[in-house]
Amino acid sequence: MPRRLWFRIAFVAVVAAGSIWYLYPPKKTINLGLDLQGGIHLVLGVEAATAIANQTERVAETFKAALEQKGIGVTHVARAGNAAIEVQLAAPQTWNDALTVANEFGTYERRDEDQANGRFRLVLSIREVSRLHDLAVRQAVETIRNRVDQFGVAEPTITRQGEDRILIQLPGVQDPERAKALIGKTALLEFKLLDERTSVEDALAGRLPATSEILYQRRVDKQTKAEHKVPFVVQKRTLLTGAELNRAEVQADPNSPGNWQVAIEFNATGTKIFGEVTEQNVGKHLAIILDGNVYSAPRINERIPGGRAVITGQFTVDEARDLAIVLRAGALPAPVKILEERTVGPSLGADSIRQGLIAITTSAAVVFVFMLFYYRLSGLIADVALGLNLLILFACMAAFGATLTLPGLAGIALTVGMAVDTNILIFERIREELRVGKTPRSAIDAGFTRALRTIIDTHLTVMVTAAILYNFGTGAVKGFAVSLFVGLAASLFTAYFFTRLLFDLIFVRRQKLQVISI
Repeated sequence: MPRRLWFRIAFVAVVAAGSIWYLYPPKKTINLGLDLQGGIHLVLGVEAATAIANQTERVAETFKAALEQKGIGVTHVARAGNAAIEVQLAAPQTWNDALTVANEFGTYERRDEDQANGRFRLVLSIREVSRLHDLAVRQAVETIRNRVDQFGVAEPTITRQGEDRILIQLPGVQDPERAKALIGKTALLEFKLLDERTSVEDALAGRLPATSEILYQRRVDKQTKAEHKVPFVVQKRTLLTGAELNRAEVQADPNSPGNWQVAIEFNATGTKIFGEVTEQNVGKHLAIILDGNVYSAPRINERIPGGRAVITGQFTVDEARDLAIVLRAGALPAPVKILEERTVGPSLGADSIRQGLIAITTSAAVVFVFMLFYYRLSGLIADVALGLNLLILFACMAAFGATLTLPGLAGIALTVGMAVDTNILIFERIREELRVGKTPRSAIDAGFTRALRTIIDTHLTVMVTAAILYNFGTGAVKGFAVSLFVGLAASLFTAYFFTRLLFDLIFVRRQKLQVISI
């Protein structure tokens, strides 16, 4: 037997063995999509207007500070609506100086100018509003994707839909409520000083300074499990946010056995700010606030130079782990709300798998029988090649961690048809060569050679289409594209390389080949 033929046999054997290896437990398995193994389907709406309002609020504070730095007195600088700032100067004589400062805020346009009374408005330009809206949605998609990746969901689908919606599909999630809490939590971490000059009683009675606010801490009684809220009077000014976080890890709470805490560490910028804050406020209480809820308010005993702190709150290990995930992934730029929610049960998935496998098995069986009946021994060769094709297809999906969806099963069924069609092209070419009087060996060589270009053209065009579907499609469409692309690639290998090898072993090696079974 020629050395080249041995090499081809060895190569096919390695491919087949590798395919079996990837499909044999406990090696990698094929991930099932939402429609097959169940999970949750969510459509979120991003409240981008809130992000624009928060941005305007920050600009208003920055603008007020810039005016005061220039010695320009103001009686009122505050956000009006989502994208406008009202400005009231203390003295109209400072009008020109105030406009000079306003010109530095190029994305805001001056409106409703009243020089005599020293009043005007800064309105965010339409282009900037559109940019901030788009940015909020894109950042929300990336933040949610980071959270889900750390949550450990295999092959999630997280894509933007329309102007302000996000589609999320999480296959195999067994705790939908925990997943929704993780995804929807804004996770805005803030550090603020307590207002220790104002008592809680005065604040609750309405005697609250304009620079302070009332926030609550949730506490759960260990014995009765009853939940109650403890009010705190907190200064509105934010000293530090979670934007400067570098690390968030879960730790056991040494002061509360059975509970867990989250240790955080700031980056270089956050460490510097945290050190300055703790140095300037020794003896005061610093509230650690997440999404408007006070988690703890420890007393600052000394400067903390290392940029480390802990967030306590009688967490369970899952609560602490989820909190660490959202802190590491970052805060959502705007709140999100659930617009659509569907839970897919495993019974639906099992039924879909069963029907899909019946369809594939039935179609494959019909094709097998037809090829045997119509092409005889050559049909048997095609059937063996088809079996190897399916083996390689499933092994590749397992190796690369691809997700099998219900449309993906349809893609596999289509692959079966394409693979058989490829063999039919080759066989019909061989028959044509035999009709014109060529010998069996010459007919086989010519049949494979002349069919090659057609095979490559048909496969590549469909594979390009599958690649486009994968790039621009979502969810189930991607599942169809993956199975179709991988199946066609396997078909190219089996139909030309493997089928030709079997023809060489059965027919071409015969010394006196007068006729072939085709």
